[in-house]
Amino acid sequence: MKRAVIIALFASVFGGLAITGLTLGLAGSAHAAADRPAAAPSRAVVFDCPGQHALVRPRTFVLTCADGNAYFGKLSWTSWTPGLASAKGTLVLNDCTPYCAAGHFHSYPAIVVLWGSKAVPGHPGERCYTKLTEILTGPRPPHIPATQTFPLLTSGHAA
Repeated sequence: MKRAVIIALFASVFGGLAITGLTLGLAGSAHAAADRPAAAPSRAVVFDCPGQHALVRPRTFVLTCADGNAYFGKLSWTSWTPGLASAKGTLVLNDCTPYCAAGHFHSYPAIVVLWGSKAVPGHPGERCYTKLTEILTGPRPPHIPATQTFPLLTSGHAA
């Protein structure tokens, strides 16, 4: 009986010390976290053409800046985070038949994924996507693969 009381007393004291230590440890952690400055939130952007402003969740995105014969339209963003963005939309291509000025535009269902991250020069807290992957989800022209990845501009200035 005496042994059971000693064990119960020991368990009670040890349990109390453990809870106190845990409580102090958690309070210390919370205090330490509060002392650290919060990281500035970064803004994710994308650039389509040189000389243009940064874009956030654009409805259209030009792929061929010189002539505008290829672009994504009707983009509906399902995700836009600092490391990854994705949208459903339409790849719009000029068939350039018989030549581009007289060609016709055709639309193809697509998923657009922006990924990679790089600091935007001269814009603290702003990061831009560095890669674009297009996934054509339906009929497509014979010369276009179902999936392609392209590098993106990393500022609004020509490289």
